Amino acid sequence: MADWLTAILLGLVEGLTEFIPVSSTGHLLLLGHFLGFESTGKTFEIVIQLGALLAIISVYFKRLWTLATRWPFDPEARRFLIGLLVAFAPAVVIGFLAYGFIKTVLFETPLVVCVALIVGGLLLLWLDRLKKMPTYLDADRYPFRVYFLIGLFQCLAMVPGVSRSGATIAGGLLLGTDKRSAAEFSFFLALPTMGAAVFYDLFKNRDVLDFSDFGLIAVGFIAAFLTALVVVRFLLDFVSRRGFGPFAWWRIVVGLAGIIGLAVTGAL
Repeated sequence: MADWLTAILLGLVEGLTEFIPVSSTGHLLLLGHFLGFESTGKTFEIVIQLGALLAIISVYFKRLWTLATRWPFDPEARRFLIGLLVAFAPAVVIGFLAYGFIKTVLFETPLVVCVALIVGGLLLLWLDRLKKMPTYLDADRYPFRVYFLIGLFQCLAMVPGVSRSGATIAGGLLLGTDKRSAAEFSFFLALPTMGAAVFYDLFKNRDVLDFSDFGLIAVGFIAAFLTALVVVRFLLDFVSRRGFGPFAWWRIVVGLAGIIGLAVTGAL
């Protein structure tokens, strides 16, 4: 029973945190550490991310279908797809070269997650209060330079606890985008980035993957999908009204709680 509750909890956390700037990976690693949960080859943790990815596809299916069918003869659709590829490219190169270090060192050090959560929260607070008039209001029409630089910012999220969405949104804000379009572009950039990361993880761990707990994986997948669906549907309006302050404070609180927990359990 405890395993089922843990699977549901981790699935909910994945769905709730994947697309907001608080680091889903950081939350899953800390929760897994304190709950003593770790699947063989991290099969569970890898596969439930596909549930969150499916939520993006569901919400933006019409727009994605339009892009997929119109890009050969629609210059605007083609330009946006090229922009996504330009933003995605740095993660491909850096992720491939640094994969071993990321997985064997950074992902195995809970203190790194806690520090990254706190530092990222402080930076997000600063950015949220920065009085800067946005120059770019439409994610479809960012300059290619902006797409590429956002892609470089995204690579910071290879450090667990930084947050992929947080890094891309912060990069966008620094480069002159508005909050809503930065969050929306982060959604779209998640598709190639998360998709490639998940399938590369599955490939690299193919010899140790364990799908024997298929029921637990399915429960986590469904929980991640349903909660991510809610987040994706309501996040843009929330960000437009409230900004990123609540997420920044949450990061700081979780990071500090994690450090206290590590100290109490002697894991520092």
